[in-house]
Amino acid sequence: MPSSAGPSIDTITEGGRVTQVGEGQDADESAPPVMTFGAPTAGEILAERYELVEHINNDSAGRLVWRGVDVVLRRPVAVVLRYPGGDSATEMLQAAVAASRVIHPNLVGVYDAIDEGERAYVVREWVDGQSLRELVTDDPLDPARATAIGAAVASALASVHATGMVHGNVHPGTVMISDDGRVVLADARTDGDDSQESDIRAVGGILYFALTGHWPHTEAPLRGATAGHGRAAIPDAVRDANGVLAAPRQVRAGVPAYLDDLTMDLLDAEIAPPSSDVLAAELARLDVPSDEFLDNTGPLRFAAETGEEPSPLAAAGGRKVAVGIAGLLAVALVGLLIGISVFNGGDDENPQANPVAAPTSSAPAGGAAEPAAAVGPIKISKAQIIDPEGDRTEVKNANKVFDGDEDEGWETQTYRRSANFGNIKKGMGIWIDLGAEHNVKSVQVVLSAQGASAQIFSGTRAYPSSASGDAQLVADYQKRPVGPAFEEHDGTTMTFPGFNAEQKYRYLLLWITELPKSDDGYKLGVQEITVQGS
Repeated sequence: MPSSAGPSIDTITEGGRVTQVGEGQDADESAPPVMTFGAPTAGEILAERYELVEHINNDSAGRLVWRGVDVVLRRPVAVVLRYPGGDSATEMLQAAVAASRVIHPNLVGVYDAIDEGERAYVVREWVDGQSLRELVTDDPLDPARATAIGAAVASALASVHATGMVHGNVHPGTVMISDDGRVVLADARTDGDDSQESDIRAVGGILYFALTGHWPHTEAPLRGATAGHGRAAIPDAVRDANGVLAAPRQVRAGVPAYLDDLTMDLLDAEIAPPSSDVLAAELARLDVPSDEFLDNTGPLRFAAETGEEPSPLAAAGGRKVAVGIAGLLAVALVGLLIGISVFNGGDDENPQANPVAAPTSSAPAGGAAEPAAAVGPIKISKAQIIDPEGDRTEVKNANKVFDGDEDEGWETQTYRRSANFGNIKKGMGIWIDLGAEHNVKSVQVVLSAQGASAQIFSGTRAYPSSASGDAQLVADYQKRPVGPAFEEHDGTTMTFPGFNAEQKYRYLLLWITELPKSDDGYKLGVQEITVQGS
């Protein structure tokens, strides 16, 4: 590889096979490579920036997956090409553009999308590791690790869904686990009739596969995960003579009862699934260390295994479901007391004699939970520029960040010395008042350029618009961060989904610490801030 390609890139080999995880369904190994005039070749540099190093494979959608190097930033990348391009590449490019707008630690970063007519390609983050499909080739995962992976996927989907988009391609081949343990979701698609509900039900498929090593096909297999296809085949799930899907606990021992029910409820078309953010919060709550996973010390743990044989209902392919999953998870966020008495104490000889926990205010008699408030835009009542270390010349035009017009917004001055406000101040922010307390699902911030660093904080009171008032506000609000910070992110839209579902918010602060490079220095425009919630 030429020296301009930057540092060497480690690859993963399995039985002599180099893999790039997240590529979707692999092509049949026996299929000979197709060489066409003008097809990409090793050593070629695309867009005067991305050097192709090694052809990894072709996926089931006909895309060529290459390992490459960004010769400008000197970092490894994955290059996904379509040759020939034209209309066949439209969906791939549209999906990449949409995915690039959502920045989340559990989503693969999308760096570039280029249409050259005769061919098109997407440049995205290279992940050293393996797909969930490869990870579970030999043995299913322990319940704790399966839950952690499910939580990461649900969290990524919550970020995608907060923007109104759909991923549309969740399966074991697009869930990737890096060598350092990071779980990321790759290769969103925009074609077909996919919905946010189908994304959420796919999380049930991910849990089922991680726990059993089998894929729970429903009406139709999830795209890219069909069984019986070359080395990428995924075994179909076990079913009885009537075609009823076997629960994970029937396939292998040691699966906690609550995780079993949760997985099967997500796969049951007759049970309405929760929203992705509620599911992410529930799985995150259950994501505990392996040595605590089966601890039976109270309602916030899985029920311990009793070693009993499955009930006659389970043996027949059915399962006990005390409430639908939407009600179950709604209650879970305020206590999760459902069904614990079935597993703690009581008559071991007659488990059915143990009563289900009495209804609470969150779950009225009859087992149905109160309907959740509809999620939608929350009107911003007021905005204020926060500049504790400035000369107050930049505190104008705060109202433009919530006027519904992305073409106009507030912007900083140009700072010439460095990205951190020219070493003059620690940051600037935009404070917003929602007018009343709300359950907030996400905050989306549209920026004028890539490369900014920022974070969301919350507060409980307003402060005077003055240098001293701003300083008090920043010191107070920074005690309450909402989710992680975005550091020099490579999109123009930041989506912050890390809000506590049990908490209400009125005052929020977008705090900016680094500015992107412009032609004559460093500056940033905040074009629009929107808040989703109820």
